[in-house]
Amino acid sequence: MGLLEVVIAIFITAVAVMAIFSLVAPSWRTTSRSDHLGRAANIMRDQIQMQEALITNPCNAVAAGVTGPLVVFSSGGAAAQPGDIQFSVTRTITQIAANAWRVTVRVTWPGSTGVVGTLEVNRQNDYEFPLGC
Repeated sequence: MGLLEVVIAIFITAVAVMAIFSLVAPSWRTTSRSDHLGRAANIMRDQIQMQEALITNPCNAVAAGVTGPLVVFSSGGAAAQPGDIQFSVTRTITQIAANAWRVTVRVTWPGSTGVVGTLEVNRQNDYEFPLGC
C-alpha cells in the first residue's frame, strides 16, 4: 500500500512540474514584449520632447511633414550592440494653427504594431532673444 501512495505522489508531482514548465515560455514572451514596449515608449517620449523643444523656440524653423522611418537601436547607439533590438521611428509634424503644430511619433519594432504618441505644441515668444533670432 505504501508503494502505491508513493507512485501516486510522484505522478501528481510530475503533473504539477509539467504545468509549471508549460507556463515558462508564455512568461518569457510577455516579459520580452513588456521590455520592448518600455524601450519604445522611452524612444517615443525622447523624440516628442526633442520636437517640442525645437518648435517652442521661435528662432527654429519648423518643417512640417513626415520624417522616417529612422532606425534607432535599444542601446541608443548608431550601431547595433549584441542583444539590441532595432526600432523604427516615424515622426509626423502637422501645422494646426498659426503658431501651433501637432507632433505624432510612431515607434515600431519587428513583429509589432508599435506605440504612438501625439503632442500639440505652441510657439513660446518668451524664448526669443531680446535682439531676435
